[in-house]
Amino acid sequence: MVGSSFAPRRRRLRHRRAAQPPLCLPAVRDFTASGPARHPAARLKGVEYSGTTRGAENMWNRAPDTEESFRDRAIALSAAIVMAGAIGIGVYYRYYSQPQEPVNTPEVRPPPAPKANTEPAIQHPLPQSAPSAVETALPALNDSDQLVHDSLAGLLGPKPVAQFLIPENIVRHIVVTIDNLPRKKVAVELRPIKPTPGQTITATQGDITTLSAENYARYAPLVRLVQSTDVKTFATVYVRLYPLFQQAYEDLGYPGKYFNDRLVEAIDELLRTPEMPGPIALVQPKVFYEFADPSLEGRPAGQKLLLRMGPANARAIKAKWREFRAEIVNRK
Repeated sequence: MVGSSFAPRRRRLRHRRAAQPPLCLPAVRDFTASGPARHPAARLKGVEYSGTTRGAENMWNRAPDTEESFRDRAIALSAAIVMAGAIGIGVYYRYYSQPQEPVNTPEVRPPPAPKANTEPAIQHPLPQSAPSAVETALPALNDSDQLVHDSLAGLLGPKPVAQFLIPENIVRHIVVTIDNLPRKKVAVELRPIKPTPGQTITATQGDITTLSAENYARYAPLVRLVQSTDVKTFATVYVRLYPLFQQAYEDLGYPGKYFNDRLVEAIDELLRTPEMPGPIALVQPKVFYEFADPSLEGRPAGQKLLLRMGPANARAIKAKWREFRAEIVNRK
């Protein structure tokens, strides 16, 4: 009984073991199968099992590497490397052989050449004054009235200076008047000498109004003073005081300009005044008289002043201006 009771049990165990599938080793997932079975351990390790022994058999039953198979794989690897290099060279050549867009670089310009000095050179330099034994420093322009007044009084006499000269801002008023003589108008309030006494004397012939010969007599005292002036001494005083005149001219709005050039220009303009042999016709559009001839009325202010003085007085004034011009211009 004992022997007979255990014999069937052993047969059943062997039959049960034979029915269980063999233990499957991890293998590469077989994508050709309809659905790989997962081993219970795969849930822990994330490894798929094929469910068959084919992967294990392939892994264990693979033939060992031989020298020929190793050489074949080396050749294949070298060919792959060469092919990759050729592709890289082709890409490089294709990219860098294409024309690149020009880079806009800023144009480097040479520095501008220094501007040439466009200021006109001095046309009429003053003559060199003889050195004196006692050289006195000139006062400031705003404090120069007393010096200029005394210099003119010593040259012309105190009485004529008091009669004709306006004693304030003497240098500035002389410079402004000289600068305006070649222009159309002269600022009356900035004249250095007092106005001529009396009113303009006219004569009437029918409907024509002219300057009377009696009007020329109004300027006779001033003309006599000019005729009695020693031009050489007057020029010496001018040269000695010239720095004051130059500063006043620059302060007037002409920095770097030479006042003596402007003075000579004004003198030349006065010397071109025409001499009128007969009476000069006048018109009175408003308050003041004007020359009826537009060619006379359009002349510079200095020339019209000489025309109002009459032919004889104009000749005397122009003669003195001509002498003075010769004294204040360097004739080297």
